[in-house]
Amino acid sequence: MQLARRIRQIPPSATLALNAKANQLKAQGLDIVNFGVGEPDFDTPANIREAAIKAIREGFTRYTPVGGTLELKEAVIKKFHADYGLSYRPGEVLISCGGKHALYNLFQVLFDPGDEVIIPAPFWVSYVPMAMLAEAAPRVVPTREENGFKITAAELKAAISPRTKALVLNSPSNPTGMVYTREELAALAEVVLEAGLYVVSDDIYDKILFDGAQFSNLAMLGPELKARTFVLNGVSKTYAMTGWRIGYVAGPEAAIAAATNLQSQSTSNPTSIAQKAAQEALEGPQESVAAMVAEFAWRRDDIHRRVLEIPGATSTRPGGAFYIFPNFSAYFDRLKPAPGQSPSQALADYLLEEALVAAVPGGEFGEDRCLRFSFATSRERIATGLGRIRGALEKLGK
Repeated sequence: MQLARRIRQIPPSATLALNAKANQLKAQGLDIVNFGVGEPDFDTPANIREAAIKAIREGFTRYTPVGGTLELKEAVIKKFHADYGLSYRPGEVLISCGGKHALYNLFQVLFDPGDEVIIPAPFWVSYVPMAMLAEAAPRVVPTREENGFKITAAELKAAISPRTKALVLNSPSNPTGMVYTREELAALAEVVLEAGLYVVSDDIYDKILFDGAQFSNLAMLGPELKARTFVLNGVSKTYAMTGWRIGYVAGPEAAIAAATNLQSQSTSNPTSIAQKAAQEALEGPQESVAAMVAEFAWRRDDIHRRVLEIPGATSTRPGGAFYIFPNFSAYFDRLKPAPGQSPSQALADYLLEEALVAAVPGGEFGEDRCLRFSFATSRERIATGLGRIRGALEKLGK
């Protein structure tokens, strides 16, 4: 069968292959420490679960408006105003089936064939395929470890061409955990406005910040920037609701209306029950978020210390999210990659086989010198996993 070109151009995921291998080893009874999972290891808070149960009992189980209930949109609007100082109308907000769905809808309605989308690397793995599926041209711009893997104004300006339409920014970042400061964003803002770019601001980890850091995005820097910025978020990471599949995007009304129209021809509305749960998440008590972030901060300190104790490994210190992105390239010359394997894939494969530890190859994120570790796992598993990694790398050096 000849499949469509749009899907044939999307490469297979090395991450899925690694996960399949990890699951196979686990099924054999082996104790796998899995640092690959990008979701909180906490239960959804009880008040949110109860809101969903209440919705079921009250029969809130039918279609809702395609773009989400007015009540949930209002909760999102209140969040944006309280947290960011940004004002939106219901027509400028779309509720989708997860943050990924919101982003996919947006790419489909923003980009024409050949439009360039600047994506700083390291990047979340789906940005590039989503741009390709919209027939846009991903313009991947490498960033530097010594600069915290953040794109600078000079690097952004050098990457812009007459075909460039948008910049994608993710802060706090998956995979690095880096966080842009307001001053760094202000420097980027000058370039954005000068070039007339749109900005896709992926803020899904906005509440998971450490060391007293304050969240900022480009829309917060003034009306001109707000008019060119699409702010994406969701309840998955902040409220441990990855399986509930509720994300949202706010931005210029014409594009939001187009994305809503697209959604009407694909999924229609998000799940009614999950929308009620998301409304409670945004409007209800927030103590569980603070407790989760405090635990992530402890784990961040612990895993960062343990990584730096490995000879030859380097790592930036994550300022948010629940990932760390260490550089293990000092060990690459001791590996024997299989045909077609990148060095980070070869190292991830070695650690899975030798140490029974699963991590995601950095090449999947556009930076092949690194591996991504999620510290959304217990303190005990972090200690066990990093101890195994250190032992396996020491063995590799002999």
